[in-house]
Amino acid sequence: MAATKHSRTLRQQPRAACYNESLMDDLIEKHLGGESGRKRKGIDIEKESDIEAMIAYSVGFPIDSLTEEEIEHGAVSTLGGAEQATYIVVRNHILARWRENVNAWLGKQHVMESIKKEHKSVVDSAYNFLLLYGYINFGVAPAVRPGIPEKVTKANVLIIGAGLAGLAAARQLMAFGFTVAIVEGRNRPGGRVYTRKLEGGGQMAETDLGGSVITGVHGNPLGVLARQLCLPLHKIRDQCPLYQPDGRLVDAKIDSKVEDLFNKLLDKASQLRQLMGDLAVDISLGASLETFRQVYGVAGKSEERQLLNWHLANLEYANAGLLSKLSLAFWDQDDPYEIGGDHCFLAGGNYRLIQAMAEDVPIFFERVVHEIRYGIDGVRVVTAGQVFEADTVLCTVPLGVLKSGSIKFVPELPKRKVEAIKRLGFGLLDKVAMLFPYVFWEADLDTFGHLNYETSQRGEFFLFYSYASVSGGPLLIALVAGEAAINFESMPATDALHRVLRILRGIYGPRGVNVPDPIQTVCTRWGSDPLSYGSYSHVAVGASGCDYDKLGESVGDGRVFFAGEATSRRYPATMHGAFLSGLREAANISKHANMKSMTMHTERRLLKDNGSCAALLDDLFREPDLEFGKFSILFDPLSDGPQSMSLLRVVVEGPRSEGIDNIKSEDRTSSKFICHQFQSQLNRQLKLYTLVAQKHAFELREVSGGDATRLRYLCENVGVKLVGRRGLGEVGESLVVSIKCARAGRRHA
Repeated sequence: MAATKHSRTLRQQPRAACYNESLMDDLIEKHLGGESGRKRKGIDIEKESDIEAMIAYSVGFPIDSLTEEEIEHGAVSTLGGAEQATYIVVRNHILARWRENVNAWLGKQHVMESIKKEHKSVVDSAYNFLLLYGYINFGVAPAVRPGIPEKVTKANVLIIGAGLAGLAAARQLMAFGFTVAIVEGRNRPGGRVYTRKLEGGGQMAETDLGGSVITGVHGNPLGVLARQLCLPLHKIRDQCPLYQPDGRLVDAKIDSKVEDLFNKLLDKASQLRQLMGDLAVDISLGASLETFRQVYGVAGKSEERQLLNWHLANLEYANAGLLSKLSLAFWDQDDPYEIGGDHCFLAGGNYRLIQAMAEDVPIFFERVVHEIRYGIDGVRVVTAGQVFEADTVLCTVPLGVLKSGSIKFVPELPKRKVEAIKRLGFGLLDKVAMLFPYVFWEADLDTFGHLNYETSQRGEFFLFYSYASVSGGPLLIALVAGEAAINFESMPATDALHRVLRILRGIYGPRGVNVPDPIQTVCTRWGSDPLSYGSYSHVAVGASGCDYDKLGESVGDGRVFFAGEATSRRYPATMHGAFLSGLREAANISKHANMKSMTMHTERRLLKDNGSCAALLDDLFREPDLEFGKFSILFDPLSDGPQSMSLLRVVVEGPRSEGIDNIKSEDRTSSKFICHQFQSQLNRQLKLYTLVAQKHAFELREVSGGDATRLRYLCENVGVKLVGRRGLGEVGESLVVSIKCARAGRRHA
């Protein structure tokens, strides 16, 4: 996945937003690198608050304010004032305390060792929030695993996709007491994080064909997982020499000059969007950069233009999209949330994280999802040859899959979500991984770049990653971005390898270095993969950061939730963004389940009371969605479609008929007896209920012959059983509660 949105990705680290970065690095390293579990008993909560604020900032919290999540959660009773100030200090302290030793479970009692008792209520609020949203006590450390209860106590959740988002959510939900299972279309976990072993000729190496770079280690949850597993991280060194198309080294002065010009073009584009305001939404970043290049005569010479194209290709790599498709207004909307620290490779590949996260999580592999049905009675997920049922589903499939329409939602997703899916961009990055007999390139280099002659080919093998220091063998990866990546999808693997070797031999051959044929080569085709249809998301022309939020919204009154990097407004197109979105939705599912449980408990208590139940049903049926004869129908307000559940009521009233006494007692539960009741017209009013699919309700309306014929059709053809109000069961009671809540919401609006 992308390293950063800046052209400085591999050649220069981005500037820090607030604190001096080198100072922040030193303080964080000093704070987190010291002996864990230090005793602070009796220390005032303001002690070390500055350093702890920096730790919290690195995790993504504002230094002196609350996040939107904290405000929505109700972390403090009153915004602003002394309570909020105390809460922030306590929150920062808890975060910093756990980050000191991520291998230990941090309990409230441990926190209270270093905080005055008078602040216990604030500690409760901060601790509960941080635990719920996965900011503390998460991961794969042995001390965290005992937090998973042996006996589940809550609803069951089905997760679609065993990538970082799905696995993070699964582990968190299991710890919360939910029954969890994952359905995964591939034969492995990880999704777009894919580590593959290359071997032969006495050499072996692990290569990341998907997400590879851990972008920033300060506060990065993937860095936490690596610490818990004692896995070494290798800092990607800043040195990145560039080579001309003919293999000659680019002159350092020209290199520096063009890089400076490129950054000035970006500054001009930034100024333009400020001047244009809302009009900038419909303009691409690529168009504005090219306009300024022509206006100011930038990169007029051939070598300068090739260098500028390299930076543009690097920008397309960072966004996995063509510059002509990127929004001028919002392409870098996530920059303020950039995680600080070094960009790193994980020794042995990122699958080591995936493997640890997938342990003990029930995963059904090779189950490609075709349909998701949701309504008042739960969710049904249809795969080839198998149907899964659950109370809730968490969909973590890539944006490319949602765009393709290969998964059908019944009922259809809300219009605002469908439009967000269409507006957001989902681009492409491909790789050529090569295992060589030996390392022929510079051992002190992690990256080097190559310029292309043509603008349309600027992203073709423009950047090389050396994995020799982390993969276990002489491994080199060539990246393909932008328009070149689109063309690469249909390029034969032999042609791709021939072009890569021609570049490498053009660079090293003149120095007398022999470039051998690789032992094994792998070419990715993420754009053609039906389980991804691309690499990662970006803000396309016409879209905004709000579309990430819309994509992450749940639908169906808490039946269907969404996670994945394309639902993360702060950290899109990153592995940690996917991971954090899984933790976020685990919290949202838990909150919704708790609220629903409380609501259902209250409402069902009312339903158990005969008087209250009768009054409630009478009130609801005063405004039926469908009415004919003695029949009234209420539709599920959360689901619309032929198969959605409906509540049917039929009312029978009139003088008693003597014929009823002639029916045998054992036949009085049959449809014949019920029809006889209706036809005989009892001496009192009788209200009977049942649940039917919406399509059956409309079919019933069209039955001719009167209400008696309709009743016979309902019992014999549809095959339902009419019951009194107390016989509706759990599904019926849930439907009644949903209808009541929907009606109340409409009246309030």
